[in-house]
This record gives sequence, structure tokens and C-alpha cells, in this order.
Amino acid sequence: MATPLTDQEKRKQISIRGIVGVENVAELKKGFNRHLHFTLVKDRNIATPRDYYFALAHTVRDHLVGRWIRTQQFYYEADPKRVYYLSLEFYMGRTLQNTMINLGLQNACDEAIYQLGLDMEELEELEEDAGLGNGGLGRLAACFLDSMATLGLAAYGYGIRYEYGIFNQKIRDGWQVEEADDWLRHGNPWEKARPEYMLPVHFYGRVEETRDGPKWVDTQVVLAMPYDTPIPGYMNNTVNTMRLWSARAPNDFNLKDFNVGDYIEAVLDRNLAENISRVLYPNDNFFEGKELRLKQEYFVVAATLQDIMRRFKTTNKGNPSHICFDGFPEKVAIQLNDTHPAMAIPELMRIFVDIEKLDWDKAWDLTRRTFAYTNHTILPEALERWPVELLEKLLPRHLQIIYQINQAHLDKIAALFPKDMDKLRKMSLIEEDGCKRVNMAHLCIVGSHAVNGVAQIHSNIIKTQVFKDFSDLEPAKFQNKTNGITPRRWLLLCNPGLAELIAEVIGEDYVKDLSQLKKLNDFVDDMAFIRDVSKVKQDNKLKFAQYLEKEYGVKINPSSMFDVHVKRIHEYKRQVLNCLHVITLYNRIRKNPTAPFVPRTVIIGGKAAPGYHMAKMIIKLITSVADVVNNDPVVGSKLKVIFLENYRVSLAEKVIPATDLSEQISTAGTEASGTGNMKFMLNGALTIGTMDGANVEMAEEAGEDNLFIFGMRVEDVAEMDKKGYDAMSYYEKIPELKQVMDQIASGFFSPRNPELFKELTDMLFKYDRFKVFADFEGYLKSQEKVSKLYQNPVEWTKMVIRNIAATGKFSSDRTITEYATEVWGVEPTDLKIPPPNEPREAMEETVKALKKM
Repeated sequence: MATPLTDQEKRKQISIRGIVGVENVAELKKGFNRHLHFTLVKDRNIATPRDYYFALAHTVRDHLVGRWIRTQQFYYEADPKRVYYLSLEFYMGRTLQNTMINLGLQNACDEAIYQLGLDMEELEELEEDAGLGNGGLGRLAACFLDSMATLGLAAYGYGIRYEYGIFNQKIRDGWQVEEADDWLRHGNPWEKARPEYMLPVHFYGRVEETRDGPKWVDTQVVLAMPYDTPIPGYMNNTVNTMRLWSARAPNDFNLKDFNVGDYIEAVLDRNLAENISRVLYPNDNFFEGKELRLKQEYFVVAATLQDIMRRFKTTNKGNPSHICFDGFPEKVAIQLNDTHPAMAIPELMRIFVDIEKLDWDKAWDLTRRTFAYTNHTILPEALERWPVELLEKLLPRHLQIIYQINQAHLDKIAALFPKDMDKLRKMSLIEEDGCKRVNMAHLCIVGSHAVNGVAQIHSNIIKTQVFKDFSDLEPAKFQNKTNGITPRRWLLLCNPGLAELIAEVIGEDYVKDLSQLKKLNDFVDDMAFIRDVSKVKQDNKLKFAQYLEKEYGVKINPSSMFDVHVKRIHEYKRQVLNCLHVITLYNRIRKNPTAPFVPRTVIIGGKAAPGYHMAKMIIKLITSVADVVNNDPVVGSKLKVIFLENYRVSLAEKVIPATDLSEQISTAGTEASGTGNMKFMLNGALTIGTMDGANVEMAEEAGEDNLFIFGMRVEDVAEMDKKGYDAMSYYEKIPELKQVMDQIASGFFSPRNPELFKELTDMLFKYDRFKVFADFEGYLKSQEKVSKLYQNPVEWTKMVIRNIAATGKFSSDRTITEYATEVWGVEPTDLKIPPPNEPREAMEETVKALKKM
């Protein structure tokens, strides 16, 4: 194979990062200077690095605008079926580099910024993450938007423009401390406010029975102001829209009725209305039944459905005085990302029945054919169950509609299963035990034409356990759509060295068709390729080690194995199991300091929900163990433990390419899918994991021998639940486990407060739902296999190549293609919308071509 090119040579060659034309570079420099002058009103003498970031962002955005407008014109002309992805979270991260890559501008921008005497990486680091999500569910929505645009679908992401995203995590004295994420402080160059599309959203009030049917009256109004963000597809001139709603008080808020005379108070009270879009709820896999959260859920749904209706009516070019809704599901598909936007179902019914005056059965048929629901978790504490009392107060008309939906649903069940009261109770949308609640998952299932889980094992659990009664009734409704990740952000952007290396051996088409990575199997034994893959990994590790030293002042050994566990901190994800392994390794080194040992840097990162006490204790345990291990001279550089502070999208982009070993060790049957697992696999890490979530399919694709699989399977966990899990028996029969637990319990890691971890050890012994001790031994054995293989770099790298070659299935392009064809009834297209510099006639030709298809 050819010797690797220098960065300078790489810059000059045509590559997946775009072509560098002289005119291109000159134009970008001109745009940059124009924005610095006219947009930021600065010159080079007083401009700050942040000014330079904004000037570059605006310059790149200029290249989006023409394509954005043209894409929307194209959709108006071609009038395809539109897809609406409703989600309370979009975990977008940073936008600049992703936009440059998808527009093919990265090399030209690199060159322009270099010629201007600036440092591109330094500018990129100034962008705030758009942290409008907690973890997997929100990041999945972001990957999906990228794929929908890349596949040419007329798709829209709808959500909330939170003023404060997921909190910034600081570690003080080993504990997590939360700080507000004021991500809009410096402004957001990527969004465009659209006050002309502002819409009213109603709350509270009462229902009045009139001759024309029920009327929802005496409501309080909050306005929804849309902010649009462009979503560029990869090199296809498509630019879709993510529309996020921000809450605004109407100008007469509180002035017209009660605050008579107290004008100042009334204006100050506007905050109450605007609090709706103030802050993202920081819970992952946990339901917190707060009124403000229900307001957020209805707010996004009500604004979005009005927008969908407006668009349907303007593109439905029939008789404007009488709109026919018969074709609504042929023009509109709405995907519910978990139950958070479930109120869309009664809201669409309210629009059809109360406003558009359709009869109930017709409205219900249209509604069901429009919606589809994705379930993201089977943890009972995460399922949304809203108190009837709260709904009655906040959304009285919707509660009536839910009762009516439920009545029709139960009548159907009773007809099929006469006298089976238990089935009626289990399948009702209303739970009667204790405080009456609406089960939102049941509402979604009944109100949708398709329901899916997010990995094969998860979809099976949904069908055979969690929603068994529903799936027995309508088996065809239940599907699987295994999650995926966008290879643009999670390979090209975060790991350019690997992306280029792959392009050199198999060409660059894999970027839009990740299944082509299987061609890498031909190079598994190619020594030059093995060397190159290994070198890319080493370079990434070196770069990450330098980052850690600069940001946190920690020095790590870059030739050690980077063993990485990054995700939300949760008992089911079992960061504690990893921690017990770390202490075991520490004990082994102390016991026999001269024995050969494969050096490891164990990196654990993730946020704990602020109200989740046990998760915060787990962080404190990790940081306490790190304090002991990292300061023990006997250990030296053989073992280091790092808690990675404030894990977020932009930090994932740095750590994932540098990882050797990916930890995916949830109890079988608890992680719906996971997507971090796929990112690590694509970036050349090997996986140690349980047969849970998408790990199962990763093992299927790569061959189980190419992952380090350990622990109980779903069947074993079920068996153990039947006979009872006895933590103490493992403690008594595994000496290394006993030693570790005794150290934690006796205060070895918390000498100033020996009782510090009592709640945690009590949990592990007495009420550990996730059976950490049961998998301890298998985990240790598997980790020994990892260390053994790591000592043979060639065999390790061959396994890495086999893994990369097997990641094709895990592209979100594949996932979205399946949703499009099997759920939404739309077809992905390769058609390239003509760029803005081509005449309108070219676009009309493309419209015709699309209609023929």
C-alpha cells in the first residue's frame, strides 16, 4: 500500500472533505471579512476568537440559505408526503463542522481560515453544544434528521427551543454539581426566528356543551414562536428544517382580567407563560409527573399540529372553502419519539372533530393512519402515566377525548373477550389502582398504525411481555427498527484519519452506503492496512491524552489500553460493575506488583439526573476509587482511573475515536438498544458487553467471537427473577468480590467517612434489581481475555477491522430507509435538487422526475 500522505498532501487531494478551488477559497475569505465587518461590526484589531467563530459560522450558513429556500420550493412544487418527527429532545451538539462536511466545504474553509492566519480547531471549540437532549433518545433524533435529509425525504423535526439545555456537570470534591447551560448566551447563528408563524396554544379553561358539540372555553393562551434550523443532507443540496418552538406571553397577558391597575406585576408575570420553554427536564429513563412537563408536552404538540394543518391546507390546492381530509394520511406521517408527544393523538382528534367538524369514526380512522409510535424503554419507572386530576385541570377537553377513545377501545376488547375483566383492566388507557392515571404508552399504541422497538431483542420483549395483550390483538402493528447512527458525524467528522484511510482502500461511496464497509474484510490480513489502522488509533489516543492534560491536568499513558464507559449514569447501565472490576485490578497489582500487567486507563463519564441520589453516589464512588488508585505509587502508570467531566456530544466526538475497549454492560433486557455501542464499533474499538440491546445484533453482524460477550442472557435473568436473586451467595463464594465489597464498606476509599457508601453497598446486597454480583465473575473472565488479546497488537487490530467491516447495518440511513418504506409510506431518493445557481427550470425538471418515480 502507498505510504500515508502528509496533512499538506491530503489537503491538496480531492477527498471526502470536499474540493479546494481557488475561487472557492477567495469567496469564503470575502464572506468571512464581510460578516466580521457588517454582521459583527468588528475589525481584525479588536475582534475576539468568538467573533471569528461567528464570522465563519455566518459565512458557512450563507452557503446553506439558497439550498434551504430551494428545497422548500421544491417540496411545495412536488408536494410529496411529508414526515413529521415529533420529539421533546434533539441532542444536536455542534453544527459548524457538520455543515461544512455535508456541503463539501470543509477543505475550502480549512484553507481559507489558514490563509487568514487563524486556527480552525480553535474556532470550532468556541461553539456551544446545542444540548437539547439527555442522551440516547435525543441524539437518535439528531442522527435521524441527518439521514432524512441525506435520503431526500420531505421531513421536519419538531421540538422545543429550551433556553437551558442539559446542565453542565462539574465535579467538586468528587461529587456531581449542576450548573445551568446558558447555551444561547452569545446567540445562535444557525437559527432563524419566524415570528410571522407564531401560533396560540391553549391551557386550562373548561368544556361547554353547545348545540354544535363541545367547546373548550375560558382558556389561558401562550404563544409559540418558531425558530428554524437548517438540516443539510450529505452532498445532495437538500436542506430540511428543524422547527423548535419558544413560549411567549401574549401582549395582553394578565392585563385584561385580574391584575387591574398593577401593570408592573402583570408584565413581570409574563415569565410564568414563558417558563414553558425555559429548561429541559434532565431525566433519562425516568418519569417525573410535573405540571410544567405536561405543559411542555402539550405545547410542542399543539403548535406543531396547527403548523401541519396549515401546510396541508396550503399545499392541498383544491377548493379552499371546503378542504377534504380524506387524503390526510397520504400526505402526512407523524412519528412519536417515545410517549412524550402522545398528546398529539387527542389533539388531532380535537382538531378534526371540534374544529373541522368531522364525525368521530372518520376522524379516528384518519388519526390512527397518521401516527406511528416508537417505544424507547421497558423500565417501569420510565413509563409516562399522567394523573387524571392534572389532565382535567390543564387539558379538560383532551381528557374527555381520551375517555371516549378508551370507551371505544374497551368496547372492542369486551366484545372479543366477554367477561375477561382482567384483560380490560390491563389494556385500559386509564389505570384505576390508587390515583387514576392515563397510561400514555397505551394511548400511543391504540392511536397509531405502527409501533416499534429500537433493537430486535427490545421489540421482542415489547411483543411478548410489556405490551403482549396489544400485540396478540394486532400482531401486524408491532415492528422492529434497530437504531442507527449517522456516519457523517460519527466517522467523517470525528475521525477524519480513519475515514480517509477507508476511502483510500474501498472508495468514498461508503459515506452514503455504509454496507460497503464489508469490503474491508478483504484487507483483514493486509499488513500495511493493519499498520495504518493501528496508527490512526494511536494518533487519536495521543491527541485525546493531550486534550486531557490540557483541560484537566491529568497525565495518562497513551500506550495503555483506553477502556471507556461513557453514557448516562444509571443503575441499569451498571457503572458499578466496571468500578468493582477496577478495584479488583488494583488489588491484583498491589498483591503482586512485579507480575506482568497490561496497562489500562479506565475512563468513565456521564451525567446523573440531579434528583437521582444513587446515581450521584455511583459518581462519588468512581471518583473516590480514582483518588486512591491514581495516587498509589505501587500502581504507577499500570492503572489510571478518570471520571470524564461533563460528557456531551462534542466530548463524545473526541473520546470515541481514541477508545480501545467499549463498555456496554447493562443487565440483559434493560437497554432498549444503545447507540454509543455502534459509534465505538465504527471507530475501531472492541466491545465488552452483555447480550442486550443492539449488542446482540452487533455480535450477529461481526460474529460473536469478535466481541467480548459475557453474563446472563435475557432467559437467565427471567429464571433468576423466578427463583430470587441472592447477592450474598456470590459475595460468599467469590473471594475477589468479597475483598472489594469489604474495602468499600470499611471506608478504604472514604477514610474520612467510612459509612459514606453504606446506601450503595446496602443496595447491592439487598435490593439490586440489576444483579451486579451475578455477572461479576463472567465480567472478570471476559476482561482477562481482553487483556490477553491486547498484548498481540496484530490480532487485536484484525479483530478491529472485522468489527468496522460489520458496522454497515448500524447506519441511521438504513434505519430511516426502513421507517420510510415500512411505516411512513415514502421512498428515499437519490435525486439531487439543483443548486441555487442553476435556473428554476432545472428544478422543475427534477420535480417532474420525482413525480414519475
